[in-house]
Amino acid sequence: MSTQQITPKQRGYLIVNSHPTGCAETVERLWESIPRAEPGGRAPVVLVLGSSAGYGLAVLAAGLRRHGIRGIGVAFEAAGTERRTASAGWYRSAALAELAAASAADLTLVNADAFADRTRTEVLELLAERYGPVDHLIYSLASPRRTDPATGEVHHSVIKPLGDAYTSPSLVFEDGEPRVGSVELAPADEAERAATVKVMGGEDWALWCRALAEADLLAEDFSTVALSYVGSEITAPVYRQGTIGAAKQHLERTAHQLNAGVLAGHGRAFTAVAGAAVTQASTAIPSIALYTSLLRTVLGPQGWRSTADQAVELWEQLTGARPLDLDEQGRIRLDGWELDQDVQDRVRALWADPAAALAADPAAPAWFHGQFRELYGWDVPGVDQAAPVETTVAWPGDPRS
Repeated sequence: MSTQQITPKQRGYLIVNSHPTGCAETVERLWESIPRAEPGGRAPVVLVLGSSAGYGLAVLAAGLRRHGIRGIGVAFEAAGTERRTASAGWYRSAALAELAAASAADLTLVNADAFADRTRTEVLELLAERYGPVDHLIYSLASPRRTDPATGEVHHSVIKPLGDAYTSPSLVFEDGEPRVGSVELAPADEAERAATVKVMGGEDWALWCRALAEADLLAEDFSTVALSYVGSEITAPVYRQGTIGAAKQHLERTAHQLNAGVLAGHGRAFTAVAGAAVTQASTAIPSIALYTSLLRTVLGPQGWRSTADQAVELWEQLTGARPLDLDEQGRIRLDGWELDQDVQDRVRALWADPAAALAADPAAPAWFHGQFRELYGWDVPGVDQAAPVETTVAWPGDPRS
């Protein structure tokens, strides 16, 4: 046990510690924001890879609360010690497990590297022993590195443009006050592009699908979804046309290959294009903070679609409650609210002079900064951060943690 009085340690957009009570409160708020439904019939078996943050966490929570799912979430999080807090995802996982238990859900959370063969073996054994064939596999991994299980080589992703250098306005926080700065990125070389595809593309997703098929763990009408993003033309040079975009395109090609290959006659693979969000992954991308702040200015709180809102919509489509909203490439679209032409025109007008836009509406970047800090449990309304807090929290189901 380690009760401590802790304060946030932040450098730019890097926060190196987290607040357990704040993280738990954000999960409680996420849970309560999801409309409850009374599930009927058989509870679907679900495997969520990347279940501790962002869209993966939201999809798992929405599946539990609305559809009574049962199954496994996999995340790779750091435990706390007497010297440091656990990762935010660790605390969020513990909080979600408590909510799931209170609703009598059969949920197992596995803390392990989802890229590793031994993790696949462990999860497949658990599925076979406890849950049976999988109805839905949700792939929502976001990591800066991946060890290739076949070669042992460690690949590191980069956030860079392809072809030409990239210069863009960006949002900078100094002493808590937002201002418009500038970011300049040199183009990636071929090795960096290839490494990013190795980490963030569809290779690992395909390995999981193949492993489930070989273990006879694909349910009838199996579906799998990998979360993706397209985004605005404003951010395209560093996102869709950059190294990350190359990885997302590989992810989308992988869906077609899975449908023609290992899943033929057994199920379907989709990528789901989500809308903008404040996540730990998105904040690392230059210019995204500024773009997201301006988008929120245009949409306002009523027009903004949270990760929970989008997760609910995804489940509605996967369960057949609503028809699949597929584009010409066969991708599930959840981002129409963001890419509406009028919305994008208004964001582009603000982007032309972002300093003036921030001066006119300083609440927008403040909102983004607050949302970002809440990802780590800081500045969460109703949480007394001055009070000592227990930072050593057990991993769900593991008394050794």
